[in-house]
Amino acid sequence: MLLADTLFVVKQQHAVIIERLGKFNRIVGAGFHAKIPVIDRKAATVSLRTMKNGFDIDAKTEDNVTIGLEVSAQYHVSYDMGAGPADSGVYKSYYMLQQPVAQMRDFITDALRSSIPVYTLDEVFAKKDDIAKDVNATVSEQMAAYGFTLVSTLITRIALPAEVEDSMNQINAAQRTKAAAQDLAEADRIRRVTEAKAEAEAMEKAGEGIANQRKAIAVGIKDSLETIQETGVTNNEANQLFMYTQWTEMMTEFAKTGKSSTVVLPADFKESASMFEQMLAAGEAGEQGNVPPVPPQA
Repeated sequence: MLLADTLFVVKQQHAVIIERLGKFNRIVGAGFHAKIPVIDRKAATVSLRTMKNGFDIDAKTEDNVTIGLEVSAQYHVSYDMGAGPADSGVYKSYYMLQQPVAQMRDFITDALRSSIPVYTLDEVFAKKDDIAKDVNATVSEQMAAYGFTLVSTLITRIALPAEVEDSMNQINAAQRTKAAAQDLAEADRIRRVTEAKAEAEAMEKAGEGIANQRKAIAVGIKDSLETIQETGVTNNEANQLFMYTQWTEMMTEFAKTGKSSTVVLPADFKESASMFEQMLAAGEAGEQGNVPPVPPQA
């Protein structure tokens, strides 16, 4: 029994505090060790692993919105041995605080409730990592005095009141609707501008085509008149013949299609003179009055 109380083994990543007659004696690390039976005792086995603790707190933002925060803290007993055993992290973590984890939670809660009120709700979401880093730096200094190293402090979730969350969703939906409407309006503007440019270019090309067509017609008329005049016909007769030919061609085309809405007829149905005779008479009247001949009235 004395041998079993004398020899003991300490697991990896653990440390054992040995007390002699109720007073701190030494700290032993992982491995095989021996102690004096009855006089020495293992006061505590301290884990050196990194541990995690999560908790929830409430805080109010600068714009008076109460939010819930889920906080996760990772920590471990300090590996610093100090100048002597009493200055080591293992010694402080066991002897200086009765409930070190609860105290650390209180420090983090106090630091967060002091930091959150200087930020608006939107800023809390945007800067939650920066807030957590500042809190971690502040609490790390406080916990170092008790033999603990605070590895990180994370804000894992921000809970909003239901009405606030609904309002934010409505705002986001309205902003997205506005952006979509602006995009549609811009697309419609681009379409209209493109169509207007295309129409302008088409009209320009059509104008050029009409101009070229009229030019070709004028050249054709000139050549036709010159050909007719070569047969000995006077200028007036050639002009009237050409006008009559155009009229007959127009009537022929009208008869073929049957889709035109305008018909050119003689000015007076009572007259028995032919269309050609009326045009000749009109041409002679134009020459006597020094005015150019006019086509039949429509």
